[in-house]
Amino acid sequence: MLSTTLLDKLNHQINLEVSAAHTYLQMSAWLLSQSLDNTALFFREHAFEEQQHMLRLFDYINETGAVASIEQIDKPAMNYDSLISLLEQACNEEDKLTGHINQLVDTALHEKDYSTFQFLQWYVARQHEEEHLFNSLLHKARIINTLEGRALFRFDEEVRKAAFRHPHQDHHDRHEYHDRHRIPLHREHHQHD
Repeated sequence: MLSTTLLDKLNHQINLEVSAAHTYLQMSAWLLSQSLDNTALFFREHAFEEQQHMLRLFDYINETGAVASIEQIDKPAMNYDSLISLLEQACNEEDKLTGHINQLVDTALHEKDYSTFQFLQWYVARQHEEEHLFNSLLHKARIINTLEGRALFRFDEEVRKAAFRHPHQDHHDRHEYHDRHRIPLHREHHQHD
């Protein structure tokens, strides 16, 4: 059975995930209004992922015999000054999620609730990936936002093209390297079920 402290923290995490899902969906709407369709789709997909994260927590709490609690959340911002300000806010959302997950892990370990500690390891790994992804997008947006940065970004693309045309590199290895290092735009839903 979950302790009251751990149950409260798990329920709070549920609501943080719901809030992030709403925020990313609202970001998607703003991006569509700016004709940034691919970025809008990325955030729509990410809103779906956050909902899946919430449902994992919801199911785990109920499986322990406790009761999951859905609370009221604040309305997300509807407008942004720029794409960069939107990405900065998205990074802040992920930082907040990571910080609370780390608190949950500390609490579970302190209370010697090893089942919950083990359950939370999936979230620890996911948040590492999420923070890297969002910070990479923000960094790229900042680079492209300057004249020098656009030139550097173009150069980087030329290096990528040249590397994939290299005659001594096996075709399969090139694609394997590319798949491993690219930032995915679309993620398969079943990977996070």
